[in-house]
Amino acid sequence: MKKSIRGILSLGAAFVLAAPPAFAAQFVNIGTGPTGGTYYPVGAGIAKIWNGNVQNMKASAQSTGGTRNNIQLMESGEAQVIFADGIHYDAYNGRDSYKGAPKKFMRAMVPLYPEAIHIVARKGSGIKTLADLKGKRVSVGAVGGSVEVTSDSLFKCAGIDPADIKKDHLGHSESVAALQDNQIDAAITVGAIGISSVVEPMTLGIVELIDVPAPVVEKMIKNTPYFAPLTIPAGSYKGQTRDVKTFSSPNILAVEEKMDEETVYEMTKTLFQHKNDLVVISARMSAMDPSFVKDIKIPLHPGALKYYREIGAVK
Repeated sequence: MKKSIRGILSLGAAFVLAAPPAFAAQFVNIGTGPTGGTYYPVGAGIAKIWNGNVQNMKASAQSTGGTRNNIQLMESGEAQVIFADGIHYDAYNGRDSYKGAPKKFMRAMVPLYPEAIHIVARKGSGIKTLADLKGKRVSVGAVGGSVEVTSDSLFKCAGIDPADIKKDHLGHSESVAALQDNQIDAAITVGAIGISSVVEPMTLGIVELIDVPAPVVEKMIKNTPYFAPLTIPAGSYKGQTRDVKTFSSPNILAVEEKMDEETVYEMTKTLFQHKNDLVVISARMSAMDPSFVKDIKIPLHPGALKYYREIGAVK
């Protein structure tokens, strides 16, 4: 009898040791963007929502250099969810700067909002048009980042050799400080209308917004299918007395393809259930709408697809 009991206990112990933990935590790192932008605070808000509403989730937001950096972090396994502007399309499909090296590990999860390309020129710099940037000191974001890639394409479409631009690779807050100190002449920022790195210098009255001419916008869209024309309405920023013509890039939350389907389903569903919490952080999150999922041009993660089918956003 004692032998039988010992045997049963041994089998039970072996089962416990062999079985995976039923309540193992799911660690999720969210790649966002520089601290002066929109991605980081919204990413922190998303982490809070998931931690409070998705079982066993341990999510955190990481400040990064933006989309290109985020894609690198996902590829190396350091981020499971990332904010990504339109360059995610190039990355997934191996186009342009990703030619020959497609990033097929990405899957779309949530459509966010369009990001406008802002060009701000310091008053007194002599810059009144896009063409005037030639030979000037211009902040273009992180080295090799998505803003620099977009800027180089913009310069080329405008007939400017990127080598003729004196580039400064500054983050959002650094660009504002450099404009205040007359260390740069202009800055190119990609972000939703109302981004702080444009609000601050416009409020200080030290810069003005520059248009992107319609023919240049047309070239950008021809070269890059995910761009679209966009107008920054007059009054969007202090001192902005006229509409400003530019273009925009869509952004999404992307997730690593190997993430569990049911977990991603819960993550997606929970974000839309708590959308108002994100709108409090940034009003531009009001544009987060399941109906825009049809505009995403890379494959959806099966978990996200399950949610959108459930609510009738896709068939």
